[in-house]
Amino acid sequence: MPQPQHASAPRLSDIDPVRLIRRVFWRIIPFLFLLYVCAYLDRVNLSFAALSMRRDLGFSGTVYGAGAGLFFISYAIFEIPANLILLRLGPRRWIAIIMTAWGILSSSMALVHTPTGFYLVRFLLGAAEAGFFPGIILCLTRWFPSAQRARAFAFFITAAPAAGVIGAPVSTLLLRLDGLAHLAGWKWLFIGEGLPSIILGIVVLFVITDHPEEAQWLSITEREWLIAEVEAHAPPAAPTHLAGAFRSAAVWLLSAIYFAMSVAFYALTLWLPNVVKNLTHAGDLQVIALTAIPYSLAVVSMLLVARSSDRSGERKWHLCSCLIAAALAFITSAAVGNPILSLAVIFLATGFIWGAIGPFWTFPALLLRGTAAAGGIAFVNSIGALGGFTGPYIMGLASDLTHSFRAALLVTGLVLVLAAVVASRLKAPPHTPAP
Repeated sequence: MPQPQHASAPRLSDIDPVRLIRRVFWRIIPFLFLLYVCAYLDRVNLSFAALSMRRDLGFSGTVYGAGAGLFFISYAIFEIPANLILLRLGPRRWIAIIMTAWGILSSSMALVHTPTGFYLVRFLLGAAEAGFFPGIILCLTRWFPSAQRARAFAFFITAAPAAGVIGAPVSTLLLRLDGLAHLAGWKWLFIGEGLPSIILGIVVLFVITDHPEEAQWLSITEREWLIAEVEAHAPPAAPTHLAGAFRSAAVWLLSAIYFAMSVAFYALTLWLPNVVKNLTHAGDLQVIALTAIPYSLAVVSMLLVARSSDRSGERKWHLCSCLIAAALAFITSAAVGNPILSLAVIFLATGFIWGAIGPFWTFPALLLRGTAAAGGIAFVNSIGALGGFTGPYIMGLASDLTHSFRAALLVTGLVLVLAAVVASRLKAPPHTPAP
């Protein structure tokens, strides 16, 4: 029931836009950040477990790469249906359901002992997580005007590399439980990192607000201003129906770009400990500790690039610059002979590719509305998910065929060069610098 307007409630003319947006930011983003840390860690903790899990189960590089990437096949298949369900059920109930489901599935990885079981659990995990990321991106477009979206998106998505930073020490501690209750350390890793998702899935029901008009923590006037401000920056001629999203050339361009970006993301993410071990020959726990370095660089890069993009209102060339820098880093890492230098350049590549995220995700929200936005964002992310399958598979295949990752790193760099060329063809959104 709407609350009565009290005399002390702020008038429209009294609202400080910067202060209100900051208040919305700190009310929404930190909790979503925490949820995404859990989601991403449950998606990629396989990379931390792989060093000992592959030895115990006898999985080849190709089996591991296929299983790691299979997550993204189901992720791609179910993204659009999941986002349409979110529109019907609302973010609060839908996120609670899928988060509890993927927490259970992530923990059940401890039961895997054959390639078939490995493939099945990874496929189901991808289906469960499919609705989270595109659903949150869609929801954030309801809460933030276009001028503030790159920072909002970037801060939320920094949870992904932050999960790498957090995951390294947490995974190390869980791996040290090896032998406890007659369970291998990698099994404790999956159990320990799946449980928080189950718990937070329940907490979601009490924390998330579906729409700004339902935000009891804002006054009626503040809600009205926020809704009007978001609508004022919505593209007036943008498609609003699902079919319109698929007729948009920009959606196909963005899908191609995100496919290439995801090849790079997940080639690194799911194989990084193996690459580090290949280049340094360090022990398993030291390798996991080293993986925190590139993820730290990624967090800093994302926030700096997004801040620059929001302040200037420029999106396209921020995106292109990050893609080109990442491509050059990948190619250089494949070309240099010194393993330490190669590793350092790979770490830089991680920072550059993650830096592209904030500017990239401003484009779909500026080009689509309504059901078209729900379907279009999910479609772009689902094509990216296919890149998430391709990247790990290429790395695994290269590892088995050449006993090196150089060929895969070179291919990844060339794919990013093509992505930068495609990105240069995007129609730049109007400049709307943040206040």
